[in-house]
Amino acid sequence: MVNNTKSFLNKIENLIQFAQKSGATQSQIYLLNNDDFSVEVRNGEIQELNKSISANFGIKILVDDKVATASTSDLRDETIERLILNAIKRAQYSEPDEFMRLADFITNDFDADSLEIYDPEIGTIDNNYKIAQALKLEKIAMSDNRIKVSDGAMYGTTVSEVFAANSNGLLGSFRNTSIGGGVHLLAGEDDQMFEEGWWENSIFASKMKSVEEIAAIAVNRVTRLLGAKKIDSGTMPVVMEPNVASSLFGFFASCISGGAVYMHRTFLADKLNEKIAADILNILDNGRLVGGTGTLPFDSDGTPTRLNSIVKDGVLQTYLLGTYSARKLGMKSTGNASGPTNFIISPTEKTQDDLIKSINKGILITSTIGQGTDSTTGDISKGAFGMMIENGELSHPVAEITFSGNLGNILNNIEMIADNPNTSRSVQSPAIKIGEISISGN
Repeated sequence: MVNNTKSFLNKIENLIQFAQKSGATQSQIYLLNNDDFSVEVRNGEIQELNKSISANFGIKILVDDKVATASTSDLRDETIERLILNAIKRAQYSEPDEFMRLADFITNDFDADSLEIYDPEIGTIDNNYKIAQALKLEKIAMSDNRIKVSDGAMYGTTVSEVFAANSNGLLGSFRNTSIGGGVHLLAGEDDQMFEEGWWENSIFASKMKSVEEIAAIAVNRVTRLLGAKKIDSGTMPVVMEPNVASSLFGFFASCISGGAVYMHRTFLADKLNEKIAADILNILDNGRLVGGTGTLPFDSDGTPTRLNSIVKDGVLQTYLLGTYSARKLGMKSTGNASGPTNFIISPTEKTQDDLIKSINKGILITSTIGQGTDSTTGDISKGAFGMMIENGELSHPVAEITFSGNLGNILNNIEMIADNPNTSRSVQSPAIKIGEISISGN
C-alpha cells in the first residue's frame, strides 16, 4: 500500500469545505483503505484465497439537527461531491435529533506513531510465503497421529490506513497492521470426536508466533479432550482458561456499551458507581496501549482514545461511551464510539495452577460452544468442554456439559484471578476462578 497520507488528508479536508459551502451545518468524512490477503488450506490444498485492495469513503451530513449518511468505494471527487449534495437533500427530510451533532473538537495531535500499531514489514511479505505458512501449519498439526481431520489452516495479513476530517476541525490519520494464522482440528473416533484449534495474531511480523508453536497449541488443545467423560449435573467451582474468561468479559463489555445502556437493553443500566463484582475485579479499557491489538488514536467520532477505569475494586466506574450515547445519557464520551479498545482485566500474582489447586472438586473450562447470552437479563448458557478438577489436580477431560448462570452473579463470585492474560487479544483476561456455577451434565 502506497503511503499518500498528505494527499488523502488534503482531499478529505477539501471535501469538508465543499460540504459546508453546499449547505451542510456539519459534516464528517471517514476514509478507510485496506490491503488484505488471506488463504485457507485443507488437506494440503488451497480452499480459499482472498486478495483485495479496497477503499471505503463514509460521509455524515447534518443540516441543523437532521442527519444523512452515504458511502462509496469510488474515490473520484465528482462522485463524492454528488453523494454529498444528495446527502444534504436527504438530511432535510429526516427526523431531527439534537444528540447527532458531531463531537466537539479536542485535538489533532494524536501522536499515532508512538502507539506502535503499524509494521511496515507486513506490507512487504510475499503472498507465496503466506500460502506456504498455511500449508506448513496444517502439515505440522496433521503429523500427530491422534489428529484425524483438518478443518482448515489459515494465514493472512492486513494493512490499513484511516483518514478522518470534520467541520469542527478534526483532521487526522493513522495506519495499522496485523498478521495472523491458525488451524482447526478434529481428534478421536466415532462418537468421541472433538474439535479444537488455535489462532494467533500480531501487529508486528517479528512478534508473530511460529507455525510450529501454533500447531503445538492447537494439537494440545484438541488431544487433551480425548477420553472425555460425562459428569453429573451440579453446582461447583470452575476455573475459566484465559480464552473462555475473555469471551465472558467480551459479553460484559457489550453490556456496558452506551447504546445498550440508553436503550435499556442491559441489566447494568443504572448501575453506575455501584458494586457489580467481587472486590478483586479491576478492569481497564486502554485505547492508547502501546502495541495493543485494540489500540486506536481516535474513535469513529474523532474523539481521542484514552485510558478508562471501567471497574475498580468491583465498582462500575463508567460505561463505554461514544459522543451520541454520552449525550443521550447526559455524560461525556470515553472515546469508545468504536467499541472497547484494549479491554484489560487486571492480573494478580497467582498462577492458573494456584487456581486449580484451590478446588477440591470442580471443572477447568477450556472452551465453549454457541452464543447463549442475553444482555437484557445478563443470563448465560453455553455448551462447554474442559477438565475435571479433583483434589486440586486435573483428572480427566469432560464433555457434553453446559454451564449457566447470570453474569451479575458470576462477577460477584470471582474468587481468584491468575497472571496469564493473552496480550495478543483485544480482550485480555487471565484465567479466573468462579466460586460456584451451575453445570448441566447427565
